Amino acid sequence: MKVLIVGSGGREHAIAWKVAQSAKVDKIYCAPGNAGISEFAECVPIGAMEFEKLAAFAKEKEIDLTVIGMDDPLVGGVVDVFEREGLRVFGPRKNAAILEGSKAFSKDLMKKYGIPTAAYETFNRAEDALSYVEKAEMPVVLKADGLALGKGVLICNNLDEAKAGIKELMQDKKFGSAGDCIVIEEFMTGREVSVLSFVDGKTIRIMTSAQDHKRAGDGDTGLNTGGMGTFSPSPFYTGEVDAFCKEHIYQKTVDAMAAEGREFKGIIFFGLMLTEKGPRVLEYNARFGDPETQVVLPRMKNDIVEVFEACVDGRLDEMELEFEDNAAVCVVLASAGYPVEYKKGYPISGLEAFAKEDGYFVFHAGTKFAEDGKTFLTNGGRVLGVTATGEDLKKARENAYRAAEWVSFENKYMRRDIGKAIDEV
Repeated sequence: MKVLIVGSGGREHAIAWKVAQSAKVDKIYCAPGNAGISEFAECVPIGAMEFEKLAAFAKEKEIDLTVIGMDDPLVGGVVDVFEREGLRVFGPRKNAAILEGSKAFSKDLMKKYGIPTAAYETFNRAEDALSYVEKAEMPVVLKADGLALGKGVLICNNLDEAKAGIKELMQDKKFGSAGDCIVIEEFMTGREVSVLSFVDGKTIRIMTSAQDHKRAGDGDTGLNTGGMGTFSPSPFYTGEVDAFCKEHIYQKTVDAMAAEGREFKGIIFFGLMLTEKGPRVLEYNARFGDPETQVVLPRMKNDIVEVFEACVDGRLDEMELEFEDNAAVCVVLASAGYPVEYKKGYPISGLEAFAKEDGYFVFHAGTKFAEDGKTFLTNGGRVLGVTATGEDLKKARENAYRAAEWVSFENKYMRRDIGKAIDEV
């Protein structure tokens, strides 16, 4: 069969790598893709938001299944366009992708259906938000309602920071229309855990847990980024936590969406906070996480295409997910200055080392080819995701940092403490 993957980052590279292992697949396309993805897929110059062009390409090439990797096209309704054209596509429709597309919607859904989350209020006017924080207990968390590349969340420790944050989101429009509405919620403390799941509208199957590192600097300092590294599984995601989430969060979310007439088919990413009072939902995403995908898929035993098709066809209840009894760590190699200002176009060396050893992977996030069509160049803030597996988290972490040194490019930057939390276990 022929598969089209929509997206251009490390997540899509990991998906393409996994899809390429399926015995059912003999041709993969990726739109628009990147230099690394071209190892597994034919990259085509169609943007992720060019829905009609994507659908026309899928019809022309007789694509059997399209997999949407990114949030923007899902929230924008790309699945609806494909379904209208009679094309098979993996991902939620627009009315279901709102689970990620609107923080206000997801918070209201959790409140209505009794899914544990932080207390919150929603504001459409900056004046009202400013009045609220004058009386609120600090710290508070400000969240842009819409999509903001994973960066539209501000933790404000005092009133001055809260006022500045409201100005940044609602008045200065740092994230454009995403800040037209904001959610202000109580600040929760505890361990953060990410749990990805497959959903077919009624059945949910949980993948292995992971833990992301959002801040740019060591010790969780600096600005929020799209993610500087991750590890899987999370040692803090215990059997007790799993049992609680299965009873109070996972299936209840799927059922809530169905009850609202928003049947969800695709990936639900649960961002959890493990508080003293039990697990709480921090956020939902409607697609694979990036870079969580880069540590979850290397541990997955299943043929991912079979799982995709089971979700599309509403027969996920026939599937059981299996994962290796090991661990994985991903260290993101970024361009110095990310996520603010950084330079691009530097040659990358050392990538050939990954083909020589099992259990080591390099997923391209922001790369392109030089004019010679062979030399890899940096082409983004997050350049590469270096992933390694190991018998346990400490070994996987050691392997990942070892492999990160194989790669060289000018202005290379990485956090040195990805997975350090596991030393506390």
